Amino acid sequence: MDNALHELFLDGLKDALWAEEALYKNLPKMAKGATSKELTKAFENHLKETEGHIEKLKQTFESLGEKAESEKCEAMAGLLEEAEELMKDHKRGTMVRDAALIAGAQKIEHYEIATYGTLATFANLMGHKKAEKLLKDILKEEKNADAKLTQVAESLVNEAAMAEEN
Repeated sequence: MDNALHELFLDGLKDALWAEEALYKNLPKMAKGATSKELTKAFENHLKETEGHIEKLKQTFESLGEKAESEKCEAMAGLLEEAEELMKDHKRGTMVRDAALIAGAQKIEHYEIATYGTLATFANLMGHKKAEKLLKDILKEEKNADAKLTQVAESLVNEAAMAEEN
């Protein structure tokens, strides 16, 4: 199938692969920069999932008879840069820093949720059943990661951050 939508789909997959690989390199820094054990654990768990997402994206390319290639994703590059800035702007060992890290991480998750939702829809439209299943699997994990970040923020981090002095 060689049409404009298929090309858009492949470009999206290349962006997603780059984004996951970049996130995989950055999650350890985020985990190390976190204050609370809960947030550190959430980042470490998502690192394992991200490794799986890279593998699933490679399988997606394979299912389409395409070579797995990545192409710089400017959106993810910007989101990761912002997360890095948030870490630098807030003092190590504070819950405000954790709140900032969660905010940055959730922007990343929301971008990924939008990406995988769109790619799964394209896969369905073009009849790429295996690709659709793989992309929906990743989408589900991204939604779960986002929910976990919300849970850490609401159950612990936000209240503690509010109580901190400047």
